Amino acid sequence: MENKEYFSSINDVSKRLNVPAHTLRYWEKQFPSAIKPTTGAGGRRYYRSETVDKLFVIKDLLYTHGMTIAGVKKMLRDGNLPSSSEQISTENIQISAQPVITNDLSPKINNNDIDMAISFLESARSLLQ
Repeated sequence: MENKEYFSSINDVSKRLNVPAHTLRYWEKQFPSAIKPTTGAGGRRYYRSETVDKLFVIKDLLYTHGMTIAGVKKMLRDGNLPSSSEQISTENIQISAQPVITNDLSPKINNNDIDMAISFLESARSLLQ
């Protein structure tokens, strides 16, 4: 998405992405390497156009392609986040959030699984509010 303004307020970005402002603040915490708004007077958030582009991609991955927050974090960590929504394909989206089952049929839970579950529950709570 192209915007003539270099900086956009959180309210403007919220309207453009059609997500609540609290979701944008949550994504800031989840993806700190990708989403770094500048703050103005009174702590107001302002987003650069490059950041808004990343937000469109993140929203598309989460809402349209059904990825998890952990999956998007992995894409960011691996440097595989597409630069625009048009570049997203099923080939660069891999589902790898399956628990490991041993012969005794008990799941092995690790911290990553717990983090993914917490992220999922927080997302669900924000949608219900």
